[in-house]
Amino acid sequence: MLPGQPLSPTMILLMRPEYRQSTSSIDVNPPEVQRYVVEHIVKNEENAVYHQRLRVFSGRLPRPAHEADYDTWWSGVELLLKDPSVSDLHRSRRIVESLLPPAADMVKQLSSSTLPAVYLSTLVSAYATVQDGDELFAKFMDTFQDSGEKPSAYLQRLQVVLNSAMKRGGVIESEVNRHLLNQFCRGCWDNSLIAELQLKQKKTYPPTFSELLLLLRTEEDREAAKAFRMNQHLGSTRQKVTSHAQFVRADPEDGRAVTSLINITQQLAQQLADVQRQLAILMASQSKTSSISKTPSHSKPHARATNQQSQRLTNTPPKPGYCFRCGEDGHIRPQCENEPNPTLVARKKKKFTSNQKNASNFVHLN
Repeated sequence: MLPGQPLSPTMILLMRPEYRQSTSSIDVNPPEVQRYVVEHIVKNEENAVYHQRLRVFSGRLPRPAHEADYDTWWSGVELLLKDPSVSDLHRSRRIVESLLPPAADMVKQLSSSTLPAVYLSTLVSAYATVQDGDELFAKFMDTFQDSGEKPSAYLQRLQVVLNSAMKRGGVIESEVNRHLLNQFCRGCWDNSLIAELQLKQKKTYPPTFSELLLLLRTEEDREAAKAFRMNQHLGSTRQKVTSHAQFVRADPEDGRAVTSLINITQQLAQQLADVQRQLAILMASQSKTSSISKTPSHSKPHARATNQQSQRLTNTPPKPGYCFRCGEDGHIRPQCENEPNPTLVARKKKKFTSNQKNASNFVHLN
């Protein structure tokens, strides 16, 4: 045996104290010992490694985090049933060991010699999918990519629903790849990814689920690496710009130039404020002047109307206002019943005539 070489199972067995004690009195042929070790130890170790325990299943809802769902548990059972090196008794025992209540309570009444098919028929009737295959296929056609979901994760959801529809007879097994690719192109919202991988051109010879998943994950990794490089490059560019701006701001001459520009800006702002103030004063004075000038123009029509009215009054001849029979005021001659009084009538007539002359002279003076 070379130095550093790992010990073989045979050497390990020969190094055990009980073996050395047993071989002290019995002459054992080394080839027979090696054959014994290979047949009884190595093979048993390989079987122990290969025959791993099934996932725990209880059928409780909501499902505990450490337990498997029915479909996952059933996948392990299918592998166990296809293993020709495992006996029916061992299969039944491993199925029972993987169950917890309430699923374990359903098969508790079965004996230890019951065949695995009996155990499985009981569990299938209780926990298997009972939906119609057509309904499951319709659910598959209504499955679309969620917001923020990666295309690879969306493809895995599609695969789970499509497998359920296939098991219930809703999809032919030979058409699984075609339906999977068609629905992915319908339900994935990343058109650039579909065009980049030319998935629509592959509908004639659709890839399998594993091939398509590998394509999607490879493209997602490429896009993520590109986005990381872009962010890293743009981040370094922003740091360079910031450091350059800090260097320019630290120059004394540039600092004085900035200060002078600030002063000039403040002076221009002050001048603009003065101009605006003067303009406001000028507009206010113009508004006052226009209001004063408009006031006479508004009063002229009223004065003109008053003059016209007074002119009409002056042009109308005044009435005597006394009786031509008796000389009394308040009535006229046709209505007079008094005695005639020519003296009073003459005096009233003389007074009326003098008043009429004075009124005419006043109008001419105006």
